[in-house]
Amino acid sequence: MTSITLTRDLHLPDDLRVARALSAPHLGPHLLFFSGGSALNGISRQLKRYTYNSIHLITPFDSGGSSQILREAFDMPAVGDLRSRLMALADESVLGQPDVYALFTHRLARDGLQDDLAAEVAEMRVGQHPLIRAVARPMRSLIQSLLQSFATKAPAAFDYRNASIGNLILAGGYLSNDRALEPVLFLMSKMVDVRGTVRAVIDANLQLGVDLEDGTRIIGQRLLSGKELAPITSPVARLFLSDGQDEIPAAQFPLPARNERFIARSDLICFPPGSLFSSVVANLLPSGVGRAIAARKVPKVYLPSLGEDPEALGLSLSDQVGALLAPLERDAGDGAELLTHVICDVSRSEAECEAASATHGIPCIRLSLTGDKLDRYDAQKVCDLLVSLA
Repeated sequence: MTSITLTRDLHLPDDLRVARALSAPHLGPHLLFFSGGSALNGISRQLKRYTYNSIHLITPFDSGGSSQILREAFDMPAVGDLRSRLMALADESVLGQPDVYALFTHRLARDGLQDDLAAEVAEMRVGQHPLIRAVARPMRSLIQSLLQSFATKAPAAFDYRNASIGNLILAGGYLSNDRALEPVLFLMSKMVDVRGTVRAVIDANLQLGVDLEDGTRIIGQRLLSGKELAPITSPVARLFLSDGQDEIPAAQFPLPARNERFIARSDLICFPPGSLFSSVVANLLPSGVGRAIAARKVPKVYLPSLGEDPEALGLSLSDQVGALLAPLERDAGDGAELLTHVICDVSRSEAECEAASATHGIPCIRLSLTGDKLDRYDAQKVCDLLVSLA
């Protein structure tokens, strides 16, 4: 694989570029991320200081937590990761909409009684709850209408425990906009003044499936992630899209044209830290993603996760890079320029980086990217680096 040559020194962030972004974030670079989950949220909160133009293509295939309750009730894509990223990029200052932010990030009690929890949502719907009363009109009326759309179609036995109010509002918007995510994501972005763009990589109610090396087939993200259930005991051999029963060819679910346009105007493409398969590789499965990435001649950076990732069981850094490239190469063909750099923290051994570089023909660079917590990237260091490269 041929990689582009970067003229900037990766060992030292470009102070001028960083200073320019910090002074005028509305003119900041278009950094595009393929991600999901919460691993990138800390970096996203820092990123909005540098640019209001970041683009986040998020997996809608989560099958755990309150997102799964909504999926089962309404036959809809998962919205939890989308809501989480919207909130990470929201303007939390007094100049934004802090009352709306508080409402969207509120969760119902995990161990509350169903009748009590349903009554709390009903109070919000009719404008009596303190959180909804704190929101100024006309936004309050709009939110109430979205909650009403949710309530009208919610099954009588809907499980409200630990439900995110933001997720319920997104579900109401999805249901009231002809079962489409983009209109309600756009609306919520405006409500909390999101400093970037957040979209589902595709708007489809699908599951993730994996074949493990021991021959086991698993359908459902929650069975793979090792967070709610026991982790996998055999390495992942292949990831695919599923209808919940069988594998679905990627060609049946092409990358939407609007997301292709986002990729086409990106200044940098980042495959960020997060659960390797369910948060990162999952976004690369739809048809057309690889071709769109190959067509854009910008830096394309992989930042592998720090710490333990149950999904990457038994995989070396080189194996992880291979897993990232596999769906892209199936889509774009061999020889396409899909990744230009792997950037690791210095905690990753030099030998492992050299092996990954030798196997895939991609520069693998070790930098000091952590702070006090060695299992997490320092958000400012990562932002400085990415802005310098863009």
